[in-house]
Amino acid sequence: MGRPESPQVVCLLLVAVLLTACGGQGARAGAPSASGPARPGPAADHPVEDGPQGAVTLAFAGDIHFQLHLAALLEHPRGALGPITRTLADADLTMVNLESAITERGTPEAKELEVPSQRYHFRTSPAALSALDEAGVDVVTMANNHGADYGPVGLKDTLAAIRNSPIPVVGIGRDRRAAFAPYRVSIRGTDFAFLAADGSMREGASNVWAAGPTTPGIAAAHIDRPRALLAAVRAASQQDDVVVVYLHWGEELQGCPTPRQRTTAKALAEAGADIIVGSHAHVQLGSGWLGGTYINYGLGNFLWYHNHQPESGVLGIQVEDGKVVADSWTPARIAPDGRPTPLSGEQADAAVARWQARRVCSGLAEQPDRLPGYSSSVRPIGPDVRDRMQFSHRPGCPVPLRELRLLRMRYVGFDARAHTGEMVVHHDLARDVTAVFHRLYDARWPIRRMRLVDYYRGDDDLSMAANNTSGYNCRRVAGSAAWSAHAYGAAIDVNPVQNPYVTGDSVSPRKGSRFATVDRSAVGRAPAGVIRTDDVVVRAFTDVGWEWGGHWATSQDYQHFSAAGRSRSPGRAAAPRGPLRRASAPGRGDCPGGRRWCAGRPPLHCP
Repeated sequence: MGRPESPQVVCLLLVAVLLTACGGQGARAGAPSASGPARPGPAADHPVEDGPQGAVTLAFAGDIHFQLHLAALLEHPRGALGPITRTLADADLTMVNLESAITERGTPEAKELEVPSQRYHFRTSPAALSALDEAGVDVVTMANNHGADYGPVGLKDTLAAIRNSPIPVVGIGRDRRAAFAPYRVSIRGTDFAFLAADGSMREGASNVWAAGPTTPGIAAAHIDRPRALLAAVRAASQQDDVVVVYLHWGEELQGCPTPRQRTTAKALAEAGADIIVGSHAHVQLGSGWLGGTYINYGLGNFLWYHNHQPESGVLGIQVEDGKVVADSWTPARIAPDGRPTPLSGEQADAAVARWQARRVCSGLAEQPDRLPGYSSSVRPIGPDVRDRMQFSHRPGCPVPLRELRLLRMRYVGFDARAHTGEMVVHHDLARDVTAVFHRLYDARWPIRRMRLVDYYRGDDDLSMAANNTSGYNCRRVAGSAAWSAHAYGAAIDVNPVQNPYVTGDSVSPRKGSRFATVDRSAVGRAPAGVIRTDDVVVRAFTDVGWEWGGHWATSQDYQHFSAAGRSRSPGRAAAPRGPLRRASAPGRGDCPGGRRWCAGRPPLHCP
């Protein structure tokens, strides 16, 4: 684009991506620690029994407590949950929400932020964890609006009970790190990470409702894009094949997801969550796929002290080769004694039909998208491509064609379908760029089109107006003799309309004016194709050493990414770090890649 470039030097980065995988098999999960599901630090792997290679069945149920008359169930833990136990035990791994503090001490925690008539306090004994273990439950979340009902004293007892629990507990801990620590397990070669957080309305001002850096409490996710939870998901997605997030979220008795649920679910999917399930509304909400991420917005009550909302059940999810391929619903009805009773025959068929119908208002798909897998290719510039590049390359350009590469990459369009686009970049950057767009494809992040700028006769303004994502273009910075970073194949513009260049009152392209003031913060609600601070696009480029024009101080080039930081190529010495002398146009005349880029090329105001 003909705008000022980054205020920092634009340099090339060649990054080697190392992928590792591991797995194991063995016996069922062991006990967690009081600081979280780990002993010590992050949760340890607990392999499970052998089975058909690659096929894993997960089960999820909703809200559970042992309040009032339900406390009597703990006298006989083995049969506490009744006939539904078989469904829970049949899955490879089952997870539920224990909506109760584990203590027999303390006083009810103040809930000054709650409506007085709706202030409830639940607690139980450590026998609840044994009862759940006997029922076939493998992981418990306590990230909810009742896990700290009895304040600091009750929280201390809860963490002590977790330390001695027969099953791991997530979503609560001695500090924020422990509360957001995942429970990790390998099942037939697939590595899973299970996290949990409370996304319901915060009950009170006490820090027990949100674990701090050094204080115990619940894993809190009370905003649309909860930073701590998103960071935990991103970290887990780098290590594990399948990342599961169990959220306490939604609005009580509302059968459709709230705007916050939708925004949070999208952010978690972009961060790398493969499965998102939840409860809190006391009624069932829809389930389905958002791209490749499976989402359940509400499981409803499961073991509850009343049956005012009697519809219940167990969600089954089938995972193959690290992907969710199918879901199922085992319907149940909460009996007068508070326990879920499985349905059969016509009653079961009708309940499953109602469960499926709830998908309508969820905005989720009935099946995972059938997009093909990501594909890309990197090729030298051959005669046919050279002929096509008559507008973007000419004699005197700072980089010869032999140093450029043609990329063909699959991307997801705004129509949610797979397309194949073309882009030219420097050969040092080719593999990094294909890796970046692989991440965008997996996140189903939409791109309008991807063509060589020669399709627009090398005219940057025409390419921007067409919302074209592009790379190489041998052009100079507007109003300057300095070469643009695009002239080195070291810059890429992404969705220019949704991500315009903004300086003062000027917006380029003009079609991007309505996106100039979009909230691009981590908590903003941006339209499709808009790049936000710390979203999947920014992270993908940053991880390979590129910088984003949206971070510039004097102007914002939201579409622009350029290679930055340092340059190191096989067999060559590292280029010097630090700022280089700039051309007359701030930043955009910087010498990409340091001194070695200057040798034998037109003047670039390099030192």
